[in-house]
Amino acid sequence: MANLKLTSVEKSYGDVHVLRDIDLSIEQGELIVFVGPSGCGKSTLLRMIAGLETITGGTLEIDGDVMNAVPPAQRGIAMVFQSYALYPHMTVRDNMAFALKIAKKTRSEIDAAVEKAAGILQLTPYLDRLPKALSGGQRQRVAIGRAIVRDPKVYLFDEPLSNLDAALRVATRIEIAQLKEKMPDSTMIYVTHDQVEAMTLASRIVVLAGGGIAQVGTPMELYERPRNEFVAQFIGSPSMNLLDGKIVATGKVTEVQLASGGKVVGNVPTVDADLGRAVRVGIRPEHLVPAEPGKAVCTGVVTITEALGEVTLLYIDAGEGRAPIVAKLPGIHQGLRHKPVALGAEPDKIHLFADGQSLLYR
Repeated sequence: MANLKLTSVEKSYGDVHVLRDIDLSIEQGELIVFVGPSGCGKSTLLRMIAGLETITGGTLEIDGDVMNAVPPAQRGIAMVFQSYALYPHMTVRDNMAFALKIAKKTRSEIDAAVEKAAGILQLTPYLDRLPKALSGGQRQRVAIGRAIVRDPKVYLFDEPLSNLDAALRVATRIEIAQLKEKMPDSTMIYVTHDQVEAMTLASRIVVLAGGGIAQVGTPMELYERPRNEFVAQFIGSPSMNLLDGKIVATGKVTEVQLASGGKVVGNVPTVDADLGRAVRVGIRPEHLVPAEPGKAVCTGVVTITEALGEVTLLYIDAGEGRAPIVAKLPGIHQGLRHKPVALGAEPDKIHLFADGQSLLYR
């Protein structure tokens, strides 16, 4: 298994810069997830690591060896694609064994590798079936098994669950998590647009935006301590609420006068130089709670409710053309539509951003 290091990596297509200044170290045994909006370059970066895209600038190292000019087949990498890419006329066994046959492994080596991978992935009963006789989740497991038998240094997953329906996606996500537990020393890099996959699978998440890295951290680090407004709103569903205001009292406890008229007190340290500074107050929907009107962070009228069973989402019109405020309340709350509400927030759950950056990171 392997360590990876990307140093000042760039990717351009002519005058169009897709990625720039990508600096990232991945340790052996990590499961790193790339996330970001469509077009941010996450799949391109994965393909550059695989050798399917050339690197315009910078270096890619695997175990200390520079890989920029090394062909894909010699990098010790196995890739699992979104589309399965199975040979329809071959059995599961032959699909999994194909790369080893090309590598001229012996029959005993091939059989041992296939049987081991099939056991890990619970595919043993299906080894003699054709892909058309399998479910979507089973086909994706065969594609993963085809990677496992090669015993690569690094596994690359390019949105492997996006073709599955919701139930299969959940089941296969759990299987990938269990697979990682069975292969703790394996280094895996996983691309997805699904936040649940990222938050539940990742050792660390790499958030890509604007052609670069917005933040790298564990799922909880990104959720609880986003470095900027983009990460704050991208991680978490529904997105974090952002309210305009200015700082009117500084210190270990900061008071913000909101443009909407309310006040927020947050445990975000500020200094005298911040007094009067324009900021945006970030509050996650689940951190808004009912409050007395005089102590409310925001007030408004509920326009839409979404009862999800364990929680209810409230979409609140705060007036004057502002974006709706979203609150996530535990349990079922009937009859709140078109009713006025007043909501507050705990000081420890407040985020403050100035010029797009968190005031916790200066």
